[in-house]
Amino acid sequence: MPSEFELIAKYFTRPARTAALGVGDDCALIRPPAGRLGHKSLAVNLSDLAAMGADPRWFLLAIALPDVDEAWLEAFAAGMFALAEAHAIELIGGDTTRGPRTITITAIGTLPPGYALRRDAAQSGDDVWLSGATGDAALGLAHLKGKIVLTGEAAARCIARLEQPAPRVALGQRLRGVAAAAIDVSDGLLADLGHILERSKLAAEIDYESLPRSPDLRACSDAMLADACLLAGGDDYELVFTAAPDRRATVEAAGRAADVVVTRIGRTIAGAPEVRLLDRAGKPLRVEHLGFDHFR
Repeated sequence: MPSEFELIAKYFTRPARTAALGVGDDCALIRPPAGRLGHKSLAVNLSDLAAMGADPRWFLLAIALPDVDEAWLEAFAAGMFALAEAHAIELIGGDTTRGPRTITITAIGTLPPGYALRRDAAQSGDDVWLSGATGDAALGLAHLKGKIVLTGEAAARCIARLEQPAPRVALGQRLRGVAAAAIDVSDGLLADLGHILERSKLAAEIDYESLPRSPDLRACSDAMLADACLLAGGDDYELVFTAAPDRRATVEAAGRAADVVVTRIGRTIAGAPEVRLLDRAGKPLRVEHLGFDHFR
């Protein structure tokens, strides 16, 4: 009778096409495509501009390289410039040095005076809105780390959300003069909403059931992991923002114009800065997942 490893070798081992190491070891080793890295390096900076409602104009690139890998550089530049051209932002300078691979991008944008979407501008009674949905990028990372196994198509979708986020620039531009405060969701929905609340000196009530979830997140077999991804996963680069209740139709129109679904997920209230997650009956839910902090 064939052994376990003979069965794997005979029926399940194929040449690795995209992975650095495929079937046959304790774990596979994957190599993120350099083009996606170039895309993401710029996308995360464009997302910051989107959160302020700015028009992208220019960016600077400082890159350190351990050696000259022209194939890597070609793919990196292609991914970066494809996104730059899509948003009409121009590389105007930077620095290239030898060292451990490090990528630093500084993006610069413009907007009309007085129209910046600031974190400290939320008002008590504002609606809280979210673009798109959170959790898929973190679910993709959980799959890559072996915390859960996603099907082929679900894995591809979630990894793409992780490696090729779509900065909500068009939505941010259309929220100028409409939204009160905004932030992009990079460290987790609850954590980043908390930054608005801290700066605006408000609390917020969020309706747990109203939070948008992708089909892949809904299908996740690990409910606790799905919640952690949804509430605190990070790397989503969606916008969470507040707006007065009388601006609901305008916010929805802004979402349609930007081709982004926007969902009203709660409200701001007077009180010490905190996020209160409520169930369908309006009762508080215990929050285990707070979000990512670079220094904890």
